[in-house]
Amino acid sequence: MFLNKALVPIAVLFMLFFPRPIQAADYLKVTRVVGGDTIILETGEKVRLIGVDTPEVHESAKLHKDAERSQRDVQTIRELGKKAWEFTTKLVKGKHVRLEFDQANAHTNHKDRYGRTLAYVYLQDGTFLNAEIIRQGYGHAYTKYPFAYADEFRRYEREAREQGRGLWKER
Repeated sequence: MFLNKALVPIAVLFMLFFPRPIQAADYLKVTRVVGGDTIILETGEKVRLIGVDTPEVHESAKLHKDAERSQRDVQTIRELGKKAWEFTTKLVKGKHVRLEFDQANAHTNHKDRYGRTLAYVYLQDGTFLNAEIIRQGYGHAYTKYPFAYADEFRRYEREAREQGRGLWKER
């Protein structure tokens, strides 16, 4: 392919001012873990893990719903949320991950109502973060909305509960 040398500066400027959106195959560094089910990438993008729900740490309506649903006090839910956050932090903070998207969220451009990107997250060693959190007992399978791995995540949660892993050993 031949490239017109006169167009090269224009192409470079275009790439600088209009960077391409994150693609599923790109690996990006995790700079912060907000909660057990939400991470922030080096680009500043906030990613909510599809199919995973971990206990809340911060004051919110969800914190109180978690407490009511589990019949536990708010402080206990916060402590469990901190353990889930620590587990996720240990797995991904400072590491590079890639995102995959679920077609069930295509109609929302893979965003939730808070503007977070909805994704499956994979570490470079192949670890499927969403599944690992549930398998190790640090989160619930969040099946309110459809997603590709719902049956698998439900099975992982049941096994974690039965074997007393992660947060389930605290019960």
